[in-house]
Amino acid sequence: MDEPGKIRDAAAFVASQGGEVVAVCSAASGTTDNLMGISGLIRKGDGKGARAAADGIMRYTRELAEGAVSVEEDRERLSAALDGALAELNGLIDGMALLGEVTPRSSDYLLSFGERLSSEILASAISERDRKAEALAGNEAGIVTDSNFGGARPLMDTTGLRVSKKIGGLLLEGVIPVVGGFVGADQYGRITTLGRGGTDYTATTVGASIKADEIWLMSDMDGLMTANPRVVGGARVLDEVSYAEAVEMAMFGAKQIHPRTFEPLMGTRIPMRIRSAVNTGNPGTLVTASPGPESGRTIKCVSALRHNALIDIRGGGMVGEAGTAAGIFSTLAGAGVNVMMISQNPSESSITVVIKKSDMDRAVDALEIGLAGKVIKKLEVTPDVAIVALIGSGMRGTVGIASRVFGAAASKGLNVVMITQGSSELNLAFVVGDDDCWEAVRALHDEFGLGAPGGRAAG
Repeated sequence: MDEPGKIRDAAAFVASQGGEVVAVCSAASGTTDNLMGISGLIRKGDGKGARAAADGIMRYTRELAEGAVSVEEDRERLSAALDGALAELNGLIDGMALLGEVTPRSSDYLLSFGERLSSEILASAISERDRKAEALAGNEAGIVTDSNFGGARPLMDTTGLRVSKKIGGLLLEGVIPVVGGFVGADQYGRITTLGRGGTDYTATTVGASIKADEIWLMSDMDGLMTANPRVVGGARVLDEVSYAEAVEMAMFGAKQIHPRTFEPLMGTRIPMRIRSAVNTGNPGTLVTASPGPESGRTIKCVSALRHNALIDIRGGGMVGEAGTAAGIFSTLAGAGVNVMMISQNPSESSITVVIKKSDMDRAVDALEIGLAGKVIKKLEVTPDVAIVALIGSGMRGTVGIASRVFGAAASKGLNVVMITQGSSELNLAFVVGDDDCWEAVRALHDEFGLGAPGGRAAG
């Protein structure tokens, strides 16, 4: 379906819901990538190219508006709103091109326009279906964040008060607030973004702030699945998972959910559904603080993170030396390297970490400069590894899970080079070569019968 058709369908779905509804929307397809492309052109000193790219976004936005909204009066109001936003966007790009630089602050301001434009179009499309709607940027809705541009976090106490006042007021007036996701503002009013996938994060932040009855995250996926359906043909939609399980699945890239999506809800009992925006008859996956007994006894999914590197850090001086691990992790943190997985042998003579492959050179340089010859005697680097994770509360207290994992991997001739399990027993993760990743996922999916009845086929 064309993009205007998707907007019309989304508007019809929102307008058809009874009671008080808040819609949180993402940018139109490709818009955020195009805005990021403008940043790249400005960095290269290509102001002419940046302005041409901006013209393309403006044309595309007007085409979407024309295709999504048909009532002339609504079109005129929408056109006026878009004129103001697009003039502001053009002025920002001209200023950035003139300076020839892109700062984290200006980048966030630039990227915010995707959601600002889409929320205006969706609100107008809803309004012509006999439901009053008002478009709000995330900051206008009351989302206040820290000043970590590019990956800001809402300050929930302040945000809760402001969002409940603004959104609550509109709901009392019978208006559907249409909030642009991904965007907020810091305490000084400077525009911030929550990181890619931040629309889900915005939705849960708003939902927690207004104490919603239920939150729906809707995309092209039918729900959380037992595995990546592009890799595992028998992957199924899960009926129900706990918040804790959903957090683990988000960390491993399930449905590309922002990893912090569930943070605003952890202190609440607000249920969430992850469901399809296309196949709206499918109820999706229920995420709840209190899953049923049967759900609590099952392993939910197998997932994977690819394109990582493993660093084995060795040294006799590490044995029995207090603060060694702290020194290693502080050094990596100082270099801006996030450690995704850790293992240490009982002799304390080595620590193994897994990091993103893109961070590998920076991590090695930092460790060699900061610790080599003192604590560290040797670094061994394996550049292409994947983390495969088995997730589900059904592992808790169950004997033999690790042996079945090793057995399934061995049956396919796969070498497991590292394995960890947290004390919560919600996640058992292991490392294999990157090329073996999907074979490992399929082997575990079969071993634990994750495609068996208890979930629903996608589609």
